Amino acid sequence: MGVLREEDERLPDVIQPRSLHEAWERKMALGDSARYVAGGTLLRTGWENGTALMPKQLIDLRQISGLADITLTEFHLSLGALVPLSECRSNEYLGAVAPALQEAVRCIAAPSVRNLATIGGNIASGFGDILPALLVYEAELISYDGKFMTGLPLIEWLNNHWSGMKAASDLVAGIRLSPARLENPLTDRLEIFHKVGRREAFTPSLVTVAISASIDTEHRFHEVRIVAGGGSGRPQRLSRAEAMLEDLVYTEALLPALYEVVEDSFDTYSDPFATDLYKKKTAGNLVVSELWKAMNIRS
Repeated sequence: MGVLREEDERLPDVIQPRSLHEAWERKMALGDSARYVAGGTLLRTGWENGTALMPKQLIDLRQISGLADITLTEFHLSLGALVPLSECRSNEYLGAVAPALQEAVRCIAAPSVRNLATIGGNIASGFGDILPALLVYEAELISYDGKFMTGLPLIEWLNNHWSGMKAASDLVAGIRLSPARLENPLTDRLEIFHKVGRREAFTPSLVTVAISASIDTEHRFHEVRIVAGGGSGRPQRLSRAEAMLEDLVYTEALLPALYEVVEDSFDTYSDPFATDLYKKKTAGNLVVSELWKAMNIRS
Protein backbone atom coordinates (compact mmCIF):
# COMPACT_ATOMS: atom_id res chain seq x y z
CA MET A 1 0.00 0.00 0.00
CA GLY A 2 1.36 3.44 -0.90
CA VAL A 3 2.21 6.30 1.40
CA LEU A 4 -0.73 8.56 2.22
CA ARG A 5 -0.04 12.27 1.79
CA GLU A 6 -2.31 15.13 2.73
CA GLU A 7 -2.47 16.77 -0.71
CA ASP A 8 0.36 16.05 -3.14
CA GLU A 9 3.41 13.89 -3.73
CA ARG A 10 6.06 16.21 -2.34
CA LEU A 11 8.07 15.20 0.69
CA PRO A 12 7.50 17.14 3.93
CA ASP A 13 9.60 20.17 4.75
CA VAL A 14 12.00 19.53 7.66
CA ILE A 15 12.32 22.21 10.35
CA GLN A 16 15.20 21.98 12.83
CA PRO A 17 14.61 24.14 15.91
CA ARG A 18 17.39 24.72 18.41
CA SER A 19 15.26 24.90 21.57
CA LEU A 20 12.09 23.45 23.02
CA HIS A 21 10.43 26.84 22.84
CA GLU A 22 11.28 27.29 19.18
CA ALA A 23 9.92 23.82 18.41
CA TRP A 24 6.73 24.58 20.33
CA GLU A 25 6.31 27.93 18.53
CA ARG A 26 6.67 26.28 15.12
CA LYS A 27 4.10 23.66 16.03
CA MET A 28 1.68 26.32 17.26
CA ALA A 29 2.10 28.26 14.02
CA LEU A 30 1.77 25.24 11.70
CA GLY A 31 -0.91 23.34 13.59
CA ASP A 32 -2.01 19.92 12.40
CA SER A 33 0.05 20.12 9.20
CA ALA A 34 3.25 19.56 11.25
CA ARG A 35 4.48 16.68 13.40
CA TYR A 36 7.26 16.48 15.96
CA VAL A 37 9.84 13.86 15.01
CA ALA A 38 13.18 12.48 16.21
CA GLY A 39 14.00 8.95 15.04
CA GLY A 40 10.74 8.81 13.08
CA THR A 41 10.58 5.00 13.02
CA LEU A 42 7.00 4.67 14.25
CA LEU A 43 5.76 7.50 12.05
CA ARG A 44 7.45 6.03 9.01
CA THR A 45 5.84 2.64 9.65
CA GLY A 46 2.42 4.30 9.57
CA TRP A 47 3.18 6.16 6.34
CA GLU A 48 4.55 3.12 4.57
CA ASN A 49 1.70 0.78 5.44
CA GLY A 50 -0.89 3.39 4.55
CA THR A 51 -2.41 3.87 8.01
CA ALA A 52 -1.22 7.43 8.59
CA LEU A 53 -0.93 10.63 6.58
CA MET A 54 2.45 12.12 5.81
CA PRO A 55 2.40 15.71 7.15
CA LYS A 56 3.50 18.80 5.25
CA GLN A 57 6.19 19.63 7.82
CA LEU A 58 8.36 17.63 10.20
CA ILE A 59 9.70 19.43 13.27
CA ASP A 60 12.98 17.60 13.87
CA LEU A 61 13.87 17.72 17.58
CA ARG A 62 17.37 16.23 17.33
CA GLN A 63 19.19 19.59 17.44
CA ILE A 64 17.74 20.45 20.86
CA SER A 65 20.31 19.94 23.61
CA GLY A 66 19.64 18.40 27.02
CA LEU A 67 17.11 15.76 25.91
CA ALA A 68 19.43 12.81 25.24
CA ASP A 69 20.73 12.02 28.74
CA ILE A 70 20.04 9.32 31.33
CA THR A 71 20.82 10.56 34.84
CA LEU A 72 20.52 8.98 38.27
CA THR A 73 20.31 11.17 41.37
CA GLU A 74 19.43 10.57 44.98
CA PHE A 75 15.81 11.36 44.13
CA HIS A 76 15.01 9.93 40.69
CA LEU A 77 16.12 8.35 37.44
CA SER A 78 15.55 10.68 34.47
CA LEU A 79 15.50 9.75 30.80
CA GLY A 80 15.44 12.47 28.16
CA ALA A 81 12.96 12.09 25.32
CA LEU A 82 15.72 11.82 22.70
CA VAL A 83 17.55 8.91 24.34
CA PRO A 84 17.77 6.13 21.72
CA LEU A 85 16.19 2.82 22.64
CA SER A 86 19.55 1.14 22.03
CA GLU A 87 21.10 3.22 24.82
CA CYS A 88 18.23 2.34 27.17
CA ARG A 89 18.94 -1.31 26.49
CA SER A 90 22.55 -1.09 27.66
CA ASN A 91 22.40 1.61 30.35
CA GLU A 92 23.56 0.35 33.76
CA TYR A 93 21.37 2.80 35.72
CA LEU A 94 18.25 1.62 33.95
CA GLY A 95 19.20 -2.01 34.42
CA ALA A 96 19.65 -1.49 38.16
CA VAL A 97 16.54 0.63 38.79
CA ALA A 98 14.01 -0.61 36.23
CA PRO A 99 14.87 -4.03 34.78
CA ALA A 100 11.35 -4.56 33.42
CA LEU A 101 11.70 -1.35 31.41
CA GLN A 102 15.06 -2.48 30.05
CA GLU A 103 13.51 -5.81 29.03
CA ALA A 104 10.70 -3.94 27.25
CA VAL A 105 13.26 -1.99 25.23
CA ARG A 106 15.09 -5.22 24.34
CA CYS A 107 11.89 -6.60 22.81
CA ILE A 108 11.28 -3.65 20.45
CA ALA A 109 12.11 -4.05 16.76
CA ALA A 110 15.55 -4.80 15.27
CA PRO A 111 18.88 -3.28 16.41
CA SER A 112 18.99 -0.87 13.47
CA VAL A 113 15.56 0.50 14.46
CA ARG A 114 16.51 0.80 18.13
CA ASN A 115 19.52 2.90 17.12
CA LEU A 116 17.14 5.48 15.60
CA ALA A 117 14.00 5.16 17.70
CA THR A 118 13.75 7.27 20.87
CA ILE A 119 12.04 6.69 24.17
CA GLY A 120 10.07 9.92 23.68
CA GLY A 121 8.68 8.76 20.36
CA ASN A 122 7.57 5.45 21.81
CA ILE A 123 5.79 7.26 24.63
CA ALA A 124 4.26 10.03 22.51
CA SER A 125 2.41 7.50 20.35
CA GLY A 126 0.23 6.61 23.34
CA PHE A 127 0.58 2.88 22.69
CA GLY A 128 4.34 2.13 22.52
CA ASP A 129 5.51 -1.18 23.93
CA ILE A 130 7.52 0.42 26.73
CA LEU A 131 4.43 2.05 28.25
CA PRO A 132 3.28 -0.99 30.28
CA ALA A 133 6.72 -1.19 31.89
CA LEU A 134 6.74 2.53 32.64
CA LEU A 135 3.29 2.28 34.22
CA VAL A 136 4.31 -0.42 36.70
CA TYR A 137 7.07 1.92 37.87
CA GLU A 138 4.50 4.73 38.24
CA ALA A 139 6.63 6.92 36.01
CA GLU A 140 6.17 10.66 35.68
CA LEU A 141 6.10 12.23 32.23
CA ILE A 142 7.79 15.61 31.72
CA SER A 143 6.34 17.80 28.97
CA TYR A 144 6.80 21.36 27.72
CA ASP A 145 3.73 23.52 27.12
CA GLY A 146 5.35 26.66 25.72
CA LYS A 147 6.10 28.19 29.11
CA PHE A 148 6.88 25.51 31.66
CA MET A 149 8.29 22.02 32.01
CA THR A 150 5.53 20.12 33.77
CA GLY A 151 5.55 16.73 35.44
CA LEU A 152 2.43 14.58 35.36
CA PRO A 153 1.91 10.93 36.35
CA LEU A 154 2.16 8.95 33.15
CA ILE A 155 -1.23 7.32 33.78
CA GLU A 156 -2.86 10.77 33.83
CA TRP A 157 -1.00 11.86 30.70
CA LEU A 158 -2.23 8.73 28.92
CA ASN A 159 -5.79 9.38 30.06
CA ASN A 160 -5.54 12.89 28.60
CA HIS A 161 -3.94 11.58 25.40
CA TRP A 162 -6.62 8.97 24.76
CA SER A 163 -9.50 11.30 25.67
CA GLY A 164 -8.20 14.06 23.36
CA MET A 165 -7.48 16.47 26.21
CA LYS A 166 -3.72 16.67 25.55
CA ALA A 167 -2.69 19.76 23.60
CA ALA A 168 -1.19 18.71 20.25
CA SER A 169 1.58 21.28 20.63
CA ASP A 170 2.82 19.92 23.99
CA LEU A 171 6.24 18.28 23.73
CA VAL A 172 7.28 15.11 25.52
CA ALA A 173 10.61 16.13 27.07
CA GLY A 174 11.40 13.10 29.21
CA ILE A 175 10.40 10.59 31.83
CA ARG A 176 11.16 10.24 35.54
CA LEU A 177 10.80 7.11 37.62
CA SER A 178 9.14 7.38 40.99
CA PRO A 179 11.61 7.93 43.88
CA ALA A 180 9.79 5.21 45.84
CA ARG A 181 11.03 2.66 43.34
CA LEU A 182 14.63 3.52 44.23
CA GLU A 183 14.16 2.89 47.94
CA ASN A 184 13.22 -0.78 47.75
CA PRO A 185 16.03 -3.36 47.41
CA LEU A 186 15.74 -4.99 44.03
CA THR A 187 16.27 -8.42 45.60
CA ASP A 188 12.87 -8.05 47.30
CA ARG A 189 11.06 -6.96 44.16
CA LEU A 190 9.28 -8.73 41.34
CA GLU A 191 10.05 -7.07 37.98
CA ILE A 192 8.49 -8.64 34.87
CA PHE A 193 7.85 -7.67 31.25
CA HIS A 194 6.66 -10.06 28.55
CA LYS A 195 5.59 -9.45 24.97
CA VAL A 196 3.72 -11.71 22.55
CA GLY A 197 3.94 -10.85 18.84
CA ARG A 198 2.99 -12.37 15.53
CA ARG A 199 6.39 -14.04 15.18
CA GLU A 200 9.34 -14.76 17.45
CA ALA A 201 11.43 -11.61 16.91
CA PHE A 202 11.39 -8.05 15.52
CA THR A 203 7.59 -7.98 15.47
CA PRO A 204 4.82 -5.60 16.52
CA SER A 205 3.16 -6.72 19.74
CA LEU A 206 -0.21 -8.36 20.07
CA VAL A 207 -0.17 -8.33 23.89
CA THR A 208 2.32 -6.99 26.40
CA VAL A 209 2.16 -7.35 30.17
CA ALA A 210 4.27 -5.89 32.95
CA ILE A 211 4.23 -6.75 36.64
CA SER A 212 5.92 -5.12 39.61
CA ALA A 213 5.55 -5.91 43.32
CA SER A 214 7.40 -6.05 46.61
CA ILE A 215 7.61 -9.52 48.14
CA ASP A 216 8.28 -10.07 51.83
CA THR A 217 9.92 -13.09 53.45
CA GLU A 218 6.56 -14.91 53.65
CA HIS A 219 6.02 -14.41 49.90
CA ARG A 220 3.30 -11.87 50.57
CA PHE A 221 2.67 -9.29 47.82
CA HIS A 222 2.78 -5.52 48.41
CA GLU A 223 2.66 -2.50 46.07
CA VAL A 224 1.30 -4.66 43.25
CA ARG A 225 1.21 -3.13 39.77
CA ILE A 226 -0.09 -5.09 36.76
CA VAL A 227 -0.38 -3.51 33.32
CA ALA A 228 -1.49 -4.87 29.94
CA GLY A 229 -1.31 -3.36 26.47
CA GLY A 230 -0.13 -4.24 23.00
CA GLY A 231 -0.61 -3.30 19.37
CA SER A 232 -2.27 0.07 18.96
CA GLY A 233 -4.43 -0.44 22.04
CA ARG A 234 -4.45 1.64 25.18
CA PRO A 235 -2.03 0.45 27.91
CA GLN A 236 -3.96 0.04 31.15
CA ARG A 237 -3.51 -0.76 34.82
CA LEU A 238 -5.47 -3.88 35.78
CA SER A 239 -6.65 -2.56 39.13
CA ARG A 240 -8.88 -5.53 40.00
CA ALA A 241 -6.00 -7.95 39.52
CA GLU A 242 -3.72 -5.69 41.58
CA ALA A 243 -6.25 -5.51 44.42
CA MET A 244 -6.69 -9.27 44.36
CA LEU A 245 -2.98 -9.90 44.99
CA GLU A 246 -2.31 -7.07 47.43
CA ASP A 247 -1.32 -8.42 50.87
CA LEU A 248 -1.87 -12.04 49.79
CA VAL A 249 0.67 -14.81 50.36
CA TYR A 250 1.49 -16.51 47.07
CA THR A 251 0.11 -19.98 46.45
CA GLU A 252 -0.50 -21.69 43.13
CA ALA A 253 -4.16 -22.06 44.12
CA LEU A 254 -4.77 -18.35 43.49
CA LEU A 255 -3.62 -18.46 39.84
CA PRO A 256 -6.87 -19.67 38.20
CA ALA A 257 -8.85 -16.87 39.85
CA LEU A 258 -6.18 -14.33 38.87
CA TYR A 259 -6.39 -15.52 35.25
CA GLU A 260 -10.16 -14.95 35.26
CA VAL A 261 -9.79 -11.44 36.67
CA VAL A 262 -7.16 -10.43 34.09
CA GLU A 263 -9.14 -11.88 31.18
CA ASP A 264 -12.33 -10.16 32.33
CA SER A 265 -10.82 -6.74 33.06
CA PHE A 266 -8.42 -6.26 30.12
CA ASP A 267 -10.19 -3.89 27.71
CA THR A 268 -8.76 -4.60 24.26
CA TYR A 269 -9.82 -4.87 20.61
CA SER A 270 -9.89 -7.20 17.61
CA ASP A 271 -7.62 -6.65 14.60
CA PRO A 272 -6.79 -8.64 11.45
CA PHE A 273 -4.33 -10.80 13.40
CA ALA A 274 -6.20 -11.63 16.63
CA THR A 275 -9.61 -11.27 18.24
CA ASP A 276 -10.17 -9.37 21.45
CA LEU A 277 -10.99 -12.67 23.19
CA TYR A 278 -7.64 -14.15 22.09
CA LYS A 279 -5.82 -11.08 23.47
CA LYS A 280 -7.73 -11.26 26.77
CA LYS A 281 -6.86 -14.94 27.19
CA THR A 282 -3.25 -14.26 26.22
CA ALA A 283 -2.97 -11.50 28.83
CA GLY A 284 -4.38 -13.82 31.49
CA ASN A 285 -2.00 -16.61 30.53
CA LEU A 286 1.00 -14.28 30.48
CA VAL A 287 0.29 -12.83 33.92
CA VAL A 288 -0.21 -16.17 35.67
CA SER A 289 2.63 -18.00 33.86
CA GLU A 290 5.17 -15.23 34.49
CA LEU A 291 4.07 -14.98 38.12
CA TRP A 292 4.34 -18.76 38.52
CA LYS A 293 7.86 -18.81 37.06
CA ALA A 294 9.06 -15.88 39.15
CA MET A 295 7.67 -17.23 42.42
CA ASN A 296 8.97 -20.76 41.86
CA ILE A 297 12.47 -19.36 41.44
CA ARG A 298 12.08 -17.80 44.89
CA SER A 299 10.82 -21.02 46.55
